[in-house]
Amino acid sequence: LGDCQLHTSCGIQKCTTDFVSLTSHLNAALKDFDLEFCKALRAYSVCTYRNSKACRGNLVYHSAVLGIGDLMTQRNCTKDGPTSSTSPEMTHDPCNYSGHTEVGEQQGGEKTPPPTYLFCGLFGDPHLRTFKDHFQTCKVEGAWPLIDNNYLSVQVTNVPVVPGSSATATNKITIIFKSYQDCTDQKVYQAMTDDLPAAFVDGTTSGGDGNTRSLHIVEKVSGKYIEMHARYIGTTVYIRQLGHYLTLAIRMPQELVMAYEESQDLQLCVNGCPASERIDQSGRLPLPVVGRLLPWGAAAHPRSGYTLETAATKCHEKMLVKDIYFYSCVFDLLTTGDANFTAAAHSALQDVEALHPSKEHWHIFPRSGSAGVGRNSKFFVSLGLLCLILVAYL
Repeated sequence: LGDCQLHTSCGIQKCTTDFVSLTSHLNAALKDFDLEFCKALRAYSVCTYRNSKACRGNLVYHSAVLGIGDLMTQRNCTKDGPTSSTSPEMTHDPCNYSGHTEVGEQQGGEKTPPPTYLFCGLFGDPHLRTFKDHFQTCKVEGAWPLIDNNYLSVQVTNVPVVPGSSATATNKITIIFKSYQDCTDQKVYQAMTDDLPAAFVDGTTSGGDGNTRSLHIVEKVSGKYIEMHARYIGTTVYIRQLGHYLTLAIRMPQELVMAYEESQDLQLCVNGCPASERIDQSGRLPLPVVGRLLPWGAAAHPRSGYTLETAATKCHEKMLVKDIYFYSCVFDLLTTGDANFTAAAHSALQDVEALHPSKEHWHIFPRSGSAGVGRNSKFFVSLGLLCLILVAYL
């Protein structure tokens, strides 16, 4: 089976076809024939090199490599120099998802819309923004899959934050980049509280050929913030540690997000949290639940150290727009008293602005009866009304 897969993925026939296409119109009588022929040969050589691993057991491939060498000698072609660019396939990087898409558009004769990218984020209590731009706050204590498709698996582990509350936060993230053609072998990444490495579990910082950088990790802030770039599947992942907990943001092409089997339907980023695990109600966070954590008669000075007013003021320092990120910040401060959750909400919004493809959907404003994006809807309740509700529950 392995040999069959190896030979099936060998692209030598396409390399040869493209070389013929590049040279068939050349006229040996013209003075620039050798120049153009050498450029086509170098492009042919690049194509065969990129298929070297997949074609190593293919006799046609080895014959082509020998033939290229002979032709370059006959035409006095140098190995280094320009390559033909008239055929997109000849300069296409097979481990670049965006490049692959562009080629497909040109080969079809008609340009198709660019690929659709989706965003998912998890931060704080935890608050989940799904690929459908639905916003939820969930308990999901223990290990849960965020993503599980044919290319990528992401699992998070959440632990209780405050005794007596259903609120949890993420203290462990495991990511599996599944092996893909010649672009990368399977790579596993794991982060835990106070252990945010800038390498995969095998000690490497990249996958596949180190020269192509089809998958690599970039450390932005030592022990606090890393990025993973998987060019071969057009995917970017941000992981941060803020306080004692982790946040995650990911951007991935829609067609790859949806490449999964029925048995893989439990994916929080795709389908959201199970109803039994949700804390919010249609996107509305139940701040009154915080009241049950407060001692009798202590409405003005809750155990968390924040009142509704001081929590709102603290969050407003970082987030000027009173969207769901601001509201989540207030909820987390009242629940935990941990100011690091303010930074988590602010960073989550920054990650949205960096990765989410639609600027008009950066801000989510919850509305009654809907967990989706309501770009033009108003902030559904004022802080004054929340204060009244909170007092009523005490």
